[in-house]
Amino acid sequence: MKLSFRWYGPQDSIPLAYIAQIPTVHGVVSAVYDVPPGEVWSRESIRSLKEQANAHGLAFECVESVPVHEDIKLGKPSREKYLDAYCENIRRLGEQGVKCVCYNFMPVFDWLRSDLHAPAPDGSDSLVYREEQVRAMDPRAGGLSLPGWDESYTPEGLNRLLDEYAVMTGEDLFRNLKVFLDAVIPVCEQADVRLAIHPDDPPWDIFGLPRIVTCEENLDRLLRLHPSPYNGLTLCTGSLGASRGNDVVRLTEKYASQGRVHFVHARNVRLEGERDFRETAHPSACGSLSLRGVLEALVRTGFDGYLRPDHGRMIWGETGKPGYGLYDRALGATYLSGLWEGLGGSSPERFTLA
Repeated sequence: MKLSFRWYGPQDSIPLAYIAQIPTVHGVVSAVYDVPPGEVWSRESIRSLKEQANAHGLAFECVESVPVHEDIKLGKPSREKYLDAYCENIRRLGEQGVKCVCYNFMPVFDWLRSDLHAPAPDGSDSLVYREEQVRAMDPRAGGLSLPGWDESYTPEGLNRLLDEYAVMTGEDLFRNLKVFLDAVIPVCEQADVRLAIHPDDPPWDIFGLPRIVTCEENLDRLLRLHPSPYNGLTLCTGSLGASRGNDVVRLTEKYASQGRVHFVHARNVRLEGERDFRETAHPSACGSLSLRGVLEALVRTGFDGYLRPDHGRMIWGETGKPGYGLYDRALGATYLSGLWEGLGGSSPERFTLA
């Protein structure tokens, strides 16, 4: 297991020097964040991320993420140029030693929460999802700012995009995902870069937009879309675990035993309603998910991919990017590392810095 930590590049408020001090964390997960979706990343930008990480004794082997342009998801004729750009990014990342790329196929926006700073009795705050509050939101009204929402869209552009998706079904989106995989996976095989799709977060339709990576049936289907082992998963415990219908431990065992789990996002959530949840500290006792069970499954199946602590609380007066503070994620990393070793896994692997 390769224990890593999300780093948002030089603009991140958490410096690499701090990340390097977290015990058993030997790599960072990052990306080129200043290039619009659908464009090619410069070799210089990729190499710079690697060199900055290496200078602090940290590897850069896992990218999160290379965004998929909306024209690919919508199946527009213009998708061909964006598929070409995506393939070129995979080649360039492979040249710099990147081994895994996380991506998602969620229309319009990424993860969604109704509150980014919900207070807890202990004085911390964390990300919360309340279905009633989300249903009251109107993305067409303007002025709505949501995490994961691409704010580069004008109100008119966003409404046009929502109109285009209004006639799209989940079946349409699956067909477009297959086109994407058929174009990109052969390049991944040549570049030795594993592609790892992130589950939809939360795992149900929102604002009438289809979500297709939500449950075991969907996961089975997307893996069948292209049988290559390079077509794999980012197993996000919190995303899948937000649905009571997903047995995250069993799903971990199933897909890790198939060699299709390339990346793990480990976080805990406390389920507080049918579609209400709060993100918590990582230990199993703090939420509704058994991260011990997840790591037991990974140890049993010989998992040797990438794992990082996912969203943490804001604790000890820290402020910063919601879900991505230093302190609680560092606690999560040491908890996960201790669990791994206690369950019989070897110490988190040190990366070879090329």
